[in-house]
Amino acid sequence: MIRPEVPGRRVLPVWRRLLWSVVAVSIIVGSAWLGFSVSEHQGIASLRAESNHRLDLFASAVEGMVKRLEHVPATIQLSHDVLNLLRDPGNPRRVQAADSYLRRLNAHVGSMSAFVLNDRGVVVASSNADRSDDSRVGEDVSFRPYFLEALSGRVGRHFAIGVRGEPGYFVSHPIRDGARVIGVAAIKISLEPIDQTWQMVGAPALLADANQVVIHSSQPGWRYTALVDLPVERRVDLLLTRMYNSMRIRPFPLSPMLWIGEDGQLMDGPGPGGQQQMLRRATGTGMLVMSRPLDGMDWRVMMFLDLREVRTAAALNGMMASVLAAFLLLLALFIAQRRRIQRQRLESRALLERANADLEQKVANRTLDLTAANDRLRKEVADREQAEQTLRATQSELVHAAKMAVLGQLATGITHELTQPLGAIRTLSGNAIEFLKRGDMKTLSGNLGIIARLADQMGSIIHPLKGFARKSEPVPARTDVAVALGNALFLFGLRLRKEQVEVVNLCEPGAVVAWCDANRLEQVLINLIGNAIDAMAESPVKTLTLAADYEAAEPGDAVERWARIDVIDSGAGLDDTTQAHLFEPFFTTKTQGAGLGLGLAISRDIAREFGGDIVAHGHANGGACFSLRLPAAASVQETVT
Repeated sequence: MIRPEVPGRRVLPVWRRLLWSVVAVSIIVGSAWLGFSVSEHQGIASLRAESNHRLDLFASAVEGMVKRLEHVPATIQLSHDVLNLLRDPGNPRRVQAADSYLRRLNAHVGSMSAFVLNDRGVVVASSNADRSDDSRVGEDVSFRPYFLEALSGRVGRHFAIGVRGEPGYFVSHPIRDGARVIGVAAIKISLEPIDQTWQMVGAPALLADANQVVIHSSQPGWRYTALVDLPVERRVDLLLTRMYNSMRIRPFPLSPMLWIGEDGQLMDGPGPGGQQQMLRRATGTGMLVMSRPLDGMDWRVMMFLDLREVRTAAALNGMMASVLAAFLLLLALFIAQRRRIQRQRLESRALLERANADLEQKVANRTLDLTAANDRLRKEVADREQAEQTLRATQSELVHAAKMAVLGQLATGITHELTQPLGAIRTLSGNAIEFLKRGDMKTLSGNLGIIARLADQMGSIIHPLKGFARKSEPVPARTDVAVALGNALFLFGLRLRKEQVEVVNLCEPGAVVAWCDANRLEQVLINLIGNAIDAMAESPVKTLTLAADYEAAEPGDAVERWARIDVIDSGAGLDDTTQAHLFEPFFTTKTQGAGLGLGLAISRDIAREFGGDIVAHGHANGGACFSLRLPAAASVQETVT
């Protein structure tokens, strides 16, 4: 059927309609890009302003920790004991007097050590006379820059790793006898207090010295890496001065490497002198690197900020800008359509009124349908997101509750493990008081050393419990199965000994590495080991066998190979009925009150969350075997790459 030609109606050529379509799409895309760029710029500016404040606070804290002791070496030269020693270095009484003065001074100011060197760079007196470091009496540190600067009459300030490998910040001052420099006074300031201030930054951060070598960082893997390629002559100087001892300076792990500007401001592209001050990694989110020099020191603090949230917000704003542009284009098109309709109405009022009424009705109906569909879709998305959040929160609470239940069951064993060291500490501390009154410092030092070892022993008991009891979201990472098994067995140590269970652990450290959350893996292993111990309660022979190995993947699996962990007991085994309902919630074979029947269900959910599973079957030698299968770490990383 041939459609009648409407009077006054103009049909645009195909090429013109295509051109207008391209223009409209370009406007929408350009609006999205402009909205994203403006929002990203504002977000980065806001993030930079906030981070500058945090950097200022952190820099002030570090300067206060380190620079508060810089005046100490200047006061050492005022001591008559030190001057007399340098004037008469072979006199034992003067050595003893100078050591005593330095010990008192070091104890008062709280530095790592205070020591005095003669004009040849040999330590002649020290607060730590028997310490294996730069401060050890008789040590020749004439190659150190802080000695050379002080010998030349200047104050030396340098980071260095001690002769025996302990890092610190050295401050030195010349000791003069009249106009002649006869020795050098130096102190070593510990950098350990800085560890307590990293949380002030709120992001991965580092401290770099004048050589642009990372000397301290919130990320242990970044320490003693070079932010730039060190020239060969500079590396030779570092080897001669042994500033970093025998430590091998590796390149900084982020690529491309970083360059630090003098003003500490961040900018896109190359900065003054061709130096780059802002790094955005070529990844999906990007990274903002900010730096700040420390006043009066040759150090600089750098902070690494993730731009994920900034760019997500910018993407949303870009989408909103594109939607607004599309709306305005539709509005302009609608206005043009209305004008054309008005022109057509002048030519054929009756025909155009009917067409206009039909068109408006269709637009209204379609708009209502689209609005209703959008409302339903938003409601469904919100309901599903809420249900997923509720499910994850419930699962996390159940996992945490199970952890607390295990810790409650092990409280008696932990108390027993801690009682003996606590009793020994109480006895030794009482003896130490008596030895202190008698002046028996040698025996007192021995008692204090034993107390320190007992405290370390108690810490080794408590440390695994802190990580196990922590409530946290699962984060998949490379997890050594042997370490997780060791931590799980540690929690059952007293019970295994009490019930005389023989443990056969066939898993070697580093032999099997899985891709999962280590804390969640330990929770699953604790459930499986606890069930195995319960199953052997009435068995005459109690043997718990733990094994781990890699298993080839079957066709269609998401990974190339699996990490399998077997927990085998010598109990009564599994009948068909028990095996059929084993992983159902609230199903348990234990006596009433001994369990809720949720452990295996939660464990299987955790395994499936990481792409694995748990299966149970009878063992050939009797008892039951629970096999936990998780993606192997190498297989997952290769897939991601």
